Amino acid sequence: MTQVLSSAHNARLSNIPWEARPPDSSDIVWRYSKNPIIPRNAIPNANSIFNSAAVPFENGFAGVFRVDDKRRMMDLHAGRSADGIHWEIDPNPIMWQFDDPELSKLVHRYDPRVVWLEDRYYITWCNGYHGPTIGIGYTYDFKTFTFLENAYLPYNRNGVLFPRKINGKYAMLSRPSDTGHTAFGDIFYSESPDMIHWGKHRFVMGPKSWRWESTKIGAGPIPIETKEGWLMIYHGVLTSCNGYVYSMGAALLDLDQPWKVIYRAAPYLMSPQTLYECVGDVPNVVFPCAALHDSETGRLAIYYGAADTVTGLAFAQLDELIDYIKANSEL
Repeated sequence: MTQVLSSAHNARLSNIPWEARPPDSSDIVWRYSKNPIIPRNAIPNANSIFNSAAVPFENGFAGVFRVDDKRRMMDLHAGRSADGIHWEIDPNPIMWQFDDPELSKLVHRYDPRVVWLEDRYYITWCNGYHGPTIGIGYTYDFKTFTFLENAYLPYNRNGVLFPRKINGKYAMLSRPSDTGHTAFGDIFYSESPDMIHWGKHRFVMGPKSWRWESTKIGAGPIPIETKEGWLMIYHGVLTSCNGYVYSMGAALLDLDQPWKVIYRAAPYLMSPQTLYECVGDVPNVVFPCAALHDSETGRLAIYYGAADTVTGLAFAQLDELIDYIKANSEL
């Protein structure tokens, strides 16, 4: 079994959502048979619920969910679950506390990630502040939420924190972009002494021509620390004759210098192939945002947005996934 290095993010999680791989499947990542786990109308006035994050919390799970309402305004809602599959989502958006009134000036919030780091749960999201940037906040209880700051100048998306400090600094992956539906995008690494001031920006990796990820890429769930490196699950985009196609991929990053890619799987792990992934407000989208991991069994449960409309769940075995990345790597 692949050794997972010790951290709260990699703790024993005996109640991880799980369904065995179908007997007739050889897929490295496979879908939950009862997907989607969160329909588009799970709460009143919701148009869609997708691209959301879940973490272990108390004896169950908690999360932050992207909800687009029937005005098509995008915002974040808190939710809880006993089993990680059946969710109760707050019908009202998160009300953020902040010291600087400038932080109240926004257009929308979307695509959150959540990580337990040191003594609290940090949330990152794409914050509409004169263009997309990365908002950073935290909570202790998923009831009260504090907005710290916008990490970068616009334009940036897909801010994903690492679950511990690296070389004494907080660390984050992100994807610089533009004002609209970005037709480009590389993953970068940045570090901070205080979660407010971010610098030492380093290129991690970019799209690959003529591949499933030829247009743009972006980091997905919180990286998982293993002895083989940081497991980074990410999305990649192909521009097809029918528009963008979002698929799921994976790479391993150096533990001490995460801007250095050690292995990168050439094939995608999962692409939009089911009805709920191919048909929706934005067709042909698989967009991973969270991954739960059980250190004892090596099980992974991956939450992803499908067709920008609903939330799906997929599974993998960590050992198999890492072996697959290494065996199929093309840097």
